Amino acid sequence: MMTNSSRRWLVVVTFAAAMAWVESAVVYYLRTMIDRIQPHQADPMAIAGDPGQVELVRELATMLMLLAAGILAGRDWRSRLGYTAVAFGAWDIFYYVFLKVICDWPGSLLEWDLLFLIPLPWWGPVLAPVLIALLMIAWGTVAGAFRRPTGYGRSELAAWGVATVGILIALYVFMADSIAALPQGADAVRSVLPERFNWPAFVFALVCMSAPAVEFGCRLGGGAAARERAFTREQSRNPT
Repeated sequence: MMTNSSRRWLVVVTFAAAMAWVESAVVYYLRTMIDRIQPHQADPMAIAGDPGQVELVRELATMLMLLAAGILAGRDWRSRLGYTAVAFGAWDIFYYVFLKVICDWPGSLLEWDLLFLIPLPWWGPVLAPVLIALLMIAWGTVAGAFRRPTGYGRSELAAWGVATVGILIALYVFMADSIAALPQGADAVRSVLPERFNWPAFVFALVCMSAPAVEFGCRLGGGAAARERAFTREQSRNPT
């Protein structure tokens, strides 16, 4: 029999998968219109002007919908953030699964993709956002399903401090080429075609971003072990 947390998790993932199909379909339509099924080619951002601005708002609206799903599913701020992470991670993974079904792209996990446009174009191999998505699902599942043991505020803050460093590094890795093109103007930014992904920096960022999940898991494990020891002591004092 499914627990309440399991049902919430399943509903969030189902919503994210449905959103991913909509996202994949819209991206397929856009890439077909501008002949860019494979985004890593000359003039990758052929949509400019009003349609380009509409696309930026659409991306923001998608993020708000995923956030809303997490807020509705959670019970407190931590579980709401956790379910939001699950929604985002599942949406990202299903997005690539459905694009593969619709147009047989990407050909491999190492193909370049134009990931986001806010605040600048993000570029990276498909594998990079998929790894982040898996990490988000792992942490979000734990945070959404379990109440955190009390009394560990400092370690949690430290873990999120490390994760913030990782997030900033990852953002820089994704936008490094766009940032470098900024002095040359908007047209240069839109025309960026990265050739090299900084895997060492990204892996370091990924390890940093895993800190909250590791810290939360350790605290849950420590709490369970403490309860087991207390139960064992109680049993030894009151043998049957």
